[in-house]
Amino acid sequence: MSIDRAVSMHAEGSCLIKFGNTHVLCTATLEDRLPPWLKGQGRGWVTAEYGMLPRATVQRTRREATAGHPSGRTQEIQRLIGRSLRAVVDLTKLGERQISIDCDVLQADGGTRTAAITGAWVALHDCIKWMCTRDMIRDGVLRDHVAAVSCGLYRGTPVLDLDYPEDSEADADANFVMTGSGGIVEVQGTAETTPFSQESFDQLMALARKGVGELISLQKLTVT
Repeated sequence: MSIDRAVSMHAEGSCLIKFGNTHVLCTATLEDRLPPWLKGQGRGWVTAEYGMLPRATVQRTRREATAGHPSGRTQEIQRLIGRSLRAVVDLTKLGERQISIDCDVLQADGGTRTAAITGAWVALHDCIKWMCTRDMIRDGVLRDHVAAVSCGLYRGTPVLDLDYPEDSEADADANFVMTGSGGIVEVQGTAETTPFSQESFDQLMALARKGVGELISLQKLTVT
């Protein structure tokens, strides 16, 4: 795992995160605009967009812009990233501004959404720091770390951070989003073959806590 900060010369915050062979570019953009339904409420917003380059995968995938609309999978992942980040942001202290996070998958080998969430936090952190140095906001906007990791049952064995071959043949797989203080933001889990037991789920949860702990340690090392 690695995180390289400030990889975009224009974005207020950015990083390139690598989970093995999964590489995601995350950028954060400060915008003086809000969704119409939020105007006048005295709080800000954090939103996200997600996409994959055509050759991020083994076979070329058509750009969604060419298709004219994002796929259901893309929309679901974008919403997940946004929810995960907003869980650790004090939107009132952000003020009436929006931070837009763009997560672009350069290379995919499983776990693109979890890598995106983990890298998006770093880009968001640096955008907020950029605002603080310009006296646009005060400290306390970002309340905690957030990171995510995948876990699954592969040939009967709990596995952390599934790669593509493991993910495609897993008996069950799940994505766990957690905060630095140990809070659970979201869990997405599916049995691919037969239902799995509570004991198996607990094993996956324990693996996820271990993995997220390592990721948050990497975030802390990266931003200090």
